[in-house]
Amino acid sequence: MPEPQPQKQLSNRSLTARLLVFAVGMFAFGFLVLPPLYDVFCDITGFGGRTNSTAVAASESPDLTRTVRIEFVTTVNQYAPWSFSADIDSMEVHPGKMYFATFSASNLSTDELVGQAVPSVVPVVANEHFQKIECFCFTSQEFAANETRALPLQFIIDPDLPDYVDTITLSYTLFDTAPVIASAATVRE
Repeated sequence: MPEPQPQKQLSNRSLTARLLVFAVGMFAFGFLVLPPLYDVFCDITGFGGRTNSTAVAASESPDLTRTVRIEFVTTVNQYAPWSFSADIDSMEVHPGKMYFATFSASNLSTDELVGQAVPSVVPVVANEHFQKIECFCFTSQEFAANETRALPLQFIIDPDLPDYVDTITLSYTLFDTAPVIASAATVRE
């Protein structure tokens, strides 16, 4: 059997190195560059049903002639050991008036967990009109082992909400962020 030629071995190594660099580059793009770009895109376009991420002040006078149904939906990241639900499924609100709702979350594990709720509003046009005054989603929530806690939400629906919108669905997904925090701490060390 003939010996492989040195030129062919060099060509194979070069191709392997290029493919490896390409794979690492794609991984870095997907996990380091793409998420911030997606966040900027969602902030500019309102895509993804994102609402405000900081508190706003209540200053509007309520429109008592109109009611909007607010539906609350909760989900949990499939691998997170949580129980998470809205205390009520829906409520009727008047635009411009402040309302309160509470959610309940439980850490079902014997370890401390850190959770972050990510909100989404449907229809997308209602996104900019759903103003959170106080929200548990603004910060990470630390839970002791087997801890259950009420999570408050205070909100106003902007009276400028288009008339054809009569139902808004506010959805929260609760993620276990402890693994992300731990891996970030490891990278810093």
